[in-house]
Formats: sequence, C-alpha cells, structure tokens
Amino acid sequence: MIPHFLRILLAQIAQLLSGASVRWVDCQPDTCQRIYFANHTSHLDAVVIWSSLPIAVRAVTRPVAAKDYWAAGPIRRYLSEKVFNALLIDRQDIKVHQTPIQEILNAVGDRYSLILFPEGGRSSGEEVGEFKSGLYHLARRRPDLELIPVYLDNMNRILPRGEFLPVPLLTRITFGPPMWLEQGEHKQAFLERARAAVVRLRDL
Repeated sequence: MIPHFLRILLAQIAQLLSGASVRWVDCQPDTCQRIYFANHTSHLDAVVIWSSLPIAVRAVTRPVAAKDYWAAGPIRRYLSEKVFNALLIDRQDIKVHQTPIQEILNAVGDRYSLILFPEGGRSSGEEVGEFKSGLYHLARRRPDLELIPVYLDNMNRILPRGEFLPVPLLTRITFGPPMWLEQGEHKQAFLERARAAVVRLRDL
C-alpha cells in the first residue's frame, strides 16, 4: 500500500514542480510494450516522463536510471526500486559502449515498457547529443517493441547540473509517432533517424 500511495503522491509532485503540459503527436497512450526514448538534461527527466503517463501505462513502464545517482542513499534507492520500479544502470558501462542489453531485456520481459535516454548522460539542454548504440541493439533484439520519441523542453532549468533542489517552472513533454528499426537498416543510420525524430518534436 505504501509504494502505491507514494507513486500517486510523487507523480502529482513531479507534475506540480514541472508544470508539465503533455502532447501526444500522432500517438496515443497505450499499455502495449514500448521504449520511450528522450533527450536528457536533468536527473528528474525519467520521473517527469513517468508521471506524465496515465496510471495504467505508468504501472507497466520502468525508467532506466543512473545507478550512481539513484542508489546513493537509502531514500533514493527505496524510491527507485519500490516506487518507480526503475532499472538502475551503471553509467560507466554506457560511456564505454557496454550497455547491459540482456539485463534490460530481462527486465522488460513480456510486460514492461521502458523510459531511456540514448545520449547516455545529461546534456546542457541546448542541443540533443549523439545517441549511443543501446537503443539500436534493443530495437534489433526486440523488433516488436514500439519506439516512441519524446522531447522534454526546459527540464535543464528545473534541476540544473550540480543542483539538488528543483525549481518549479513550466516544461513541455511531447510524445511523437512510433518508429521501428527498418529491415537492413545500419546502426548509425538508425541512431541518426531516432535522434532526428526527437529533435523534430522540439519545433512542433
């Protein structure tokens, strides 16, 4: 009961802090298995996307989050494991292109969707960085999953780098149309197309 209550409470707090307006462009919320992939500028990005989903979708969606941040201390660890049901990943693995694909696939199973950030780390918010290869390998191993691009606007100002307390501001979350890895598509071409799908949402 406590984790369920905290999920509702923290989703409301995240919505209040971010002032998020949510748009679905050629896409609708659904409990089908998906990978939501977004630009990344704040430690709160995963929480804000998660909280913007309808309750039924939220219940089957797991954020992929940085282990060094979300496992730092008992409170963050409890929230990440018991409330957000997050999949904690070592960022050092991502930096050396060793994303634990099998671990992620095991966590997805035949039920869960994911929220992940293909840049592999937070950017300044001015530009969307190049995507690491993890999204490609997940799409290749699980071609049945819908890939949903997401653009987060203004999150870098709500919890800037080096800050611990969020500043309430308005942000916008835009979910775009689903995409898939095309037959015979090479890794770099796919990653550039996926990044372009996120950037395109910025200007809508």
